[in-house]
Amino acid sequence: MSHSPHVVTVTAANFHAVVIEGSYERPVLVDFWADWCAPCRMLMPMLAKLAEQYGGRFLLAKVDTEAEQALAAQFGIRSLPTVQLFRNGQVVDQFMGALPEPQVREFLDRHLPRASDGLLQQAEAAMAGGDPAGARALIDRARAEDPDNKRLPLIEVRLLASSGEIAKALEAIDGLPLEFVSDPEVAALRGQLNFAAAIEGAPGETELNARLDADPRDSEARYQIAAHRVLRGDYECALEHLLELMKRDRAYGEDAGRKGMLAVFDLLGGGNDLVARYRARMMTALY
Repeated sequence: MSHSPHVVTVTAANFHAVVIEGSYERPVLVDFWADWCAPCRMLMPMLAKLAEQYGGRFLLAKVDTEAEQALAAQFGIRSLPTVQLFRNGQVVDQFMGALPEPQVREFLDRHLPRASDGLLQQAEAAMAGGDPAGARALIDRARAEDPDNKRLPLIEVRLLASSGEIAKALEAIDGLPLEFVSDPEVAALRGQLNFAAAIEGAPGETELNARLDADPRDSEARYQIAAHRVLRGDYECALEHLLELMKRDRAYGEDAGRKGMLAVFDLLGGGNDLVARYRARMMTALY
């Protein structure tokens, strides 16, 4: 185990270089252990075996908490064994105790890049470049090489959307496995699809703006203008229209203005300045 290129002993002196900086290149699994801990002695050989079997997809870093008490305190280690996964300089997940091997594999597979991920990235690039046939070929190749890649169903939804098959994409996203229910990426994609569905067969923005100028109470025109703006990436204008719709007509589309704002928030992510500003304005309008 000590001679493996995929397993290393870490101390305070090299922790930053090996774990923090190293996690920008590949995930680093840090095993906080102690010699007196029987579960630690059970877990460590299994982790080392997995590091070998995964062939360098992650680095296993061992921290002896008896010798490195400051490191253990820094990362909040209160029970042993504790195993933390670092990516891009941050702890992204952890588990405690000597889990069975299938559960450890499941933990790793949630976070580790797969060989087929590169093909799926190429497929997304092909979609963005207007080449759905090329994207389909790459997705089919990824499925043949790695049918267990859990991103495959989501990429299929993206392909349907990029091909203009919005109804089929919405049906497919509703059929995604339960593990995707709380995925922020799925929530954002669902919002985009709903906005795309809202303007299928709708007039262009020029006609919709004329309708709204003639009748500011035309909720359908206001919502469809917002949808056009979302799909063009003009999120501030879209949020302005959706906020106005929420103020004027909560009954339209079963509160489509408020729901539309929430969908745009999902698209932008919680740290975006527009989200902070318009969430505050939405709450003021509501209460």
